[in-house]
Amino acid sequence: MEGKIDMAARRQVTNKLRGQYRKASKADRGKILDRVVSTTGMGRSTARRMLTGPKLPDPAAQVDGRALRARGFSDDARALLEHVWALMGMPCGKYLVVMLDLWLPLLAEAGDLDKPFATKGASAELKTMSAATVDRYLKPARDRMRIKGISTTKPSPLLRNSITIRTCADEAPDAPGVIEADTVAHCGPTLIGEFARTLTMTDLVIGWTENCSIRNNASTWILAGIAELQQRFPFDLVIFDSDCGSEFINHDVAGWLQARDIAQTRSRPYQKNDQAHVESKNHHVVRKHAFYWRYDTPDALELLNRLWKLVSLRLNFFTPTKKPVGYTTTANGRRKRIYDKP
Repeated sequence: MEGKIDMAARRQVTNKLRGQYRKASKADRGKILDRVVSTTGMGRSTARRMLTGPKLPDPAAQVDGRALRARGFSDDARALLEHVWALMGMPCGKYLVVMLDLWLPLLAEAGDLDKPFATKGASAELKTMSAATVDRYLKPARDRMRIKGISTTKPSPLLRNSITIRTCADEAPDAPGVIEADTVAHCGPTLIGEFARTLTMTDLVIGWTENCSIRNNASTWILAGIAELQQRFPFDLVIFDSDCGSEFINHDVAGWLQARDIAQTRSRPYQKNDQAHVESKNHHVVRKHAFYWRYDTPDALELLNRLWKLVSLRLNFFTPTKKPVGYTTTANGRRKRIYDKP
């Protein structure tokens, strides 16, 4: 076998030899088949099928001769979409199309749309885009930002067996107050030295989310962060749910929660679905705003905490959410989750 060639060349070879192959004797057909296999790198059965089948069009000619569909949206509209998406906090398409009517007037009033591409026509086009179109146009921008961080969660044997396990299969709460908590390490590319952590707490019912950055994962700073975030929630905390990390599963945190009549639960080890709500916030709240950079100075810590207060206002008052309301069965028998409108 001399080597593989592209599909266009394969079709050219088989189209040229098709007539000769059909008229040849059995012995000659075998020789022709050997030549095609050696030249194209195809399997013998594939080569035989292409030689005996109908003539196939040249892919290059097929693409060049195809009538290209006109672009549905202008370059200005696509540039405006990416600009507005970044200002909104990079939501998915289904959220973004719902947010446009509220956000566009506010952004224009604040002067954030004073761009050459932010014309009235581009704004009108943007409002007609579907959620699927938005996601398709934004895929390159999302791909450019796709980076993976480092996990710093360490399981703790302290008190772990005495704390109730709460799983993703448990009955969903019907009132606010059940909080999932987690920390994100701002270590950059290395875990060496001391670096800031961001504590995230999110409610399971209404999705209210608060963040604060702390010096490290010592219980002193964890307790200070929990106490600060507790004051920001517009309701009382009933259950505090975390992973099995030693920053949460220790006597200091357990005593603080018990003194305030807040029940403590934990997830199963290595089961991120048990904390799906806060795990999603780690990415589309913490990483999207603080990125994967390293923060290890007092000035950086102060800057992060100023950032989280602004993020909280946008996230909790100007960003829609949607919740699952049931299941349906598709035509092929698969179950599909149904969501309410954001």
